Amino acid sequence: MKYSSLIFMSILLLFPCLSFAQCSMCKAVAETANGGGFGAGLNYGILYLMIFPYLIIAGISYKLYRSKKLSK
Repeated sequence: MKYSSLIFMSILLLFPCLSFAQCSMCKAVAETANGGGFGAGLNYGILYLMIFPYLIIAGISYKLYRSKKLSK
């Protein structure tokens, strides 16, 4: 049961389409400025900044998993 929920959450994090949701007004203003190029850059910047917390959590989780596996 634990592994299936872990796998489900891992797969869910791989789909970035949900990550594109921001404040609707911020997105609308950013898309109208400079022909929409600024809005796309803003979206990718937010995604770039959100990668690092997930990588840190994944690294800590892997270390905990590996230490539990080696202690058996």
